[in-house]
Amino acid sequence: MERKERKGPHFVVKEKAELMTFLMERMQGISRTKVKNMLANGIVWVNDDVVTKYNYVLEPAMVVRIGNKAEKRRFTSKWMNIVYEDKYIVVIEKKEGIVTNSYTDEDSAQKVLNKYFEFTRQRCRAHTVHRLDKHTSGLLIFAKDKKISLMFERDWQNLVAERRYIAVVEGFMEREYGTVQSWLKDNKMFITYSSPTDNGGKLAITHYKTLKRKPRYSLVEMRLETGRKNQIRVHMQDLKHPIVGDMRYGSDNDPLKRVALHAYKLAFVHPVNQKEMEFELPIPQPFIDLVER
Repeated sequence: MERKERKGPHFVVKEKAELMTFLMERMQGISRTKVKNMLANGIVWVNDDVVTKYNYVLEPAMVVRIGNKAEKRRFTSKWMNIVYEDKYIVVIEKKEGIVTNSYTDEDSAQKVLNKYFEFTRQRCRAHTVHRLDKHTSGLLIFAKDKKISLMFERDWQNLVAERRYIAVVEGFMEREYGTVQSWLKDNKMFITYSSPTDNGGKLAITHYKTLKRKPRYSLVEMRLETGRKNQIRVHMQDLKHPIVGDMRYGSDNDPLKRVALHAYKLAFVHPVNQKEMEFELPIPQPFIDLVER
């Protein structure tokens, strides 16, 4: 790959030194405070990397460059993308393989967001509004303070207008569309099971629409009327069409090395400014390819 030419003052390191000392010697008259601000703003580059530590040890032949704010490094994570952010909330695209939140040392989307807030010097913490399973990807809302998360919790049915998922399920879906309704409850092994009559659990309602169907796999859209734990996974198992890769709830093969479930559409009313918000992600290409294949 051709390296892009970078602009800004360049200094070649001739002997081992700490970054702060080096910059103050090479940029005569600059104050320690100004150097610290440059580091904090992410505009000091060593070779091709941004460095923010004042005591970073430089080695001979390294190149130190002062960039500009337009080059400021961006926060990146393999676990999520930020779709929308304002003063009160943040909407992310969570990747499969990470839990929404965790009270252990396990990585979570919440912990990644808190690192992002620290990186961008925001005085807030991520508060869970709703959850996606570890192996489900897609749109997820976090609040930036407890008060906002409680506003969602107390008025969820009125604020959240729509949540749609896309999944690849096993087999040829017989019906083009339909509704599954049952009561869901966890057993002692924390596996959710379904009952057509009230078993003391929570009523769950899932509407589905078949988008594509082939003999081995079908692509199905689900719209949640209720948002219960493992709802879609259990309801697809009830239909005898478990989600591909979901070994816990009836699948017997895992061609994508993940549960083929993706939260692709989300619509809600902003709890503070009452603005109608709507977000939509593309259907994962591996889902489409698997069905076609």
